[in-house]
Amino acid sequence: MTDLFDPWAYKGVRLQNRIAFSPVTRSRADAEGNAGPLQATYYAQRASAGLIFTEATAVTPGGRGGPNIPGLWDDRHIAAWKLVTDAVHAKGGVIFSQLWHAGRLSHSSLAANGEAPLAPSAMTQPGQIFTTEGLKPYEEAKAMSLEEIAAMVKTFRKAAERAKAAGFDGVELHGAHSYLVDAFVRDMTNTRTDRYGGSIENRARFMMEIMAELVDVWGPERVAIRLCPIGHAYQAWDSNPEPLFTHIVERLNEMDIGWLDLVEGDTGTARDAEPSFDLGKLRRLFRNVVIVNNLYTRELALTTRAAGEADMICFGRAFIGNPDLVERLKRDAPIVEANPRSYYGGGARGYTDWATLDEAAA
Repeated sequence: MTDLFDPWAYKGVRLQNRIAFSPVTRSRADAEGNAGPLQATYYAQRASAGLIFTEATAVTPGGRGGPNIPGLWDDRHIAAWKLVTDAVHAKGGVIFSQLWHAGRLSHSSLAANGEAPLAPSAMTQPGQIFTTEGLKPYEEAKAMSLEEIAAMVKTFRKAAERAKAAGFDGVELHGAHSYLVDAFVRDMTNTRTDRYGGSIENRARFMMEIMAELVDVWGPERVAIRLCPIGHAYQAWDSNPEPLFTHIVERLNEMDIGWLDLVEGDTGTARDAEPSFDLGKLRRLFRNVVIVNNLYTRELALTTRAAGEADMICFGRAFIGNPDLVERLKRDAPIVEANPRSYYGGGARGYTDWATLDEAAA
């Protein structure tokens, strides 16, 4: 018998079950990065999840990876997100804000003053990005100066403060998928020779400086981090991920970080990748709540919890077409597969108009 569907608590955070709603970008904020009533409805519909992570939320305009991405770079965003947190809390839910900077995977047209995308080292990502003016090639990213790095750490802090004012229950740092924080960590994207490059300790420094600021605002028990140790997002990875991510998790333990959101394998693609290592080592090493993520089925979630290999199981895309996913998993009912055309942009259609089991039966 599994406790996947049972209520539990961690250091004052009371959860309805051990199922988490993974961050899923939906691109339905307004042009200024405001969430609103539509997002309040969307997240409230899915508030039966034990823990909700918001879609990636930009800490600067230039930190967006596309248009209509929500933000926490301006105090005006606080009231907009308060609509969401109030709606989720009214349903008994718990919601963390995922703080994010897309790094080189942004575009100057999305920045406040047309600035070039930022990265640990100058490079140009192959391919194209969707902007307000349609698809455009990625641009050469600017290597951040030491002054820009220090300012960015404080920018994440300010976003964390706004998240607190907006009524969130905690924050998660997006430290995965080759976005800015992850790009500092990996040797393929970080070729710096100063104190933010070279050694594992140096490459992890930017991430840890941000985490220290988040802890100072929230306390460690309300701070999470997403890691994807063996992922290949945007054709980038690390040549030797085991010692790198072992060091990172050891540092997170020293800070007593509350939640590790661990993406296993290549997100949305496969549960393994090369170069690889046993991610169970990281699960066992981390001292607090381990949330596992990536291509989990009902059966795999049940067996993972029964074996005690993780504290929570994340589901992402399955929540898009199934606002009552927890109930569907509990009943072993059919899971609706949303059309990918509904994933990004638009209004309520394909966003808040999915029927629950009971609504479909009626």
